Amino acid sequence: MAEAPPSTTTPAPGQAAHAAHAPHAPTHATPFVEIGRDAWADLAPATRLPLTETEIVQLRGLGDRLDMREVQDVYVPLSRLLNLYAAGARNLHRATSDFLGERAQRTPFVIGVAGSVAVGKSTVARLLRELLSRWDDTPRVELVTTDGFLYPNAELERRGLTDRKGFPESYDRRHLLRFVSQVKSGAEEVRAPFYSHTSYDIMPGAEVVVRRPDILIVEGLNVLQPPAPGRLALSDLFDFTIYVDARTSDIESWFVERFLALQKGAFTQERSFFHRFAGMDEAEARTFASGVWRSVNEPNLVENVLPTRSRATLVLRKAADHAVSSVLLRKI
Repeated sequence: MAEAPPSTTTPAPGQAAHAAHAPHAPTHATPFVEIGRDAWADLAPATRLPLTETEIVQLRGLGDRLDMREVQDVYVPLSRLLNLYAAGARNLHRATSDFLGERAQRTPFVIGVAGSVAVGKSTVARLLRELLSRWDDTPRVELVTTDGFLYPNAELERRGLTDRKGFPESYDRRHLLRFVSQVKSGAEEVRAPFYSHTSYDIMPGAEVVVRRPDILIVEGLNVLQPPAPGRLALSDLFDFTIYVDARTSDIESWFVERFLALQKGAFTQERSFFHRFAGMDEAEARTFASGVWRSVNEPNLVENVLPTRSRATLVLRKAADHAVSSVLLRKI
């Protein structure tokens, strides 16, 4: 496994708390090049922002402070880089087909987006879908979240995994791997289960249909998990991978604030799975959300999600205000 980029996350138990942030730490070899925000923004100065402010507001998730400046400085250059990678993949496919003397059909360029609960990866994925679809050579961009491949709640209960929802074992990983494999192979139409965040469960009879996109974005907690010995990993099917990173303490704060916002919004719907929490006062809600973070989401982050960061092609490093402060790009 490649060495992890310098951490912005609270060190795991047993790690030296000061190591990643020592002001005069010695330089060391790393497979990543770090690019500060201003330098990153300068990489695509002539690229026009194709989204309106209204569209950006509609794309951002609850608690995300996404604005036009953030999109122009960070995500427009990222979309340009991804466009270059996708074009490179097409050129390689064409050259390989010529070498083999055949005309195999082009397959979709697949991007994986990983990171913790509440870090903003869903917003990143939605935003990239819109930006990439505005490039002339990639008009068809599809987005699938791995939530649809969670086992239904009844199956999680049967397996004793109700309190492990979101951990790798709570997903039907074979189904997810088969789905992406079919898309990557150029299948005309591939179907995935649909997950409802209102009912907090898989919706029977509902599906997400993907029809030969130019680009497929797969977003989820565990999309960068390494393979079991002798097995194919989901990440083996990706052409480019992104990890959205932040300090653990910041992510916890965002998770709690998002819970409080949902409590006053979506949780008030009677059909919401979380409706029973709508009547909590703020102190109770904060205590409850912090407990969920420390008992479920933080252990999953430390044990399963954060260790996959070093496998990413690119890391978006976020500051406490949700703004991206720097970008780490794997050296070629």
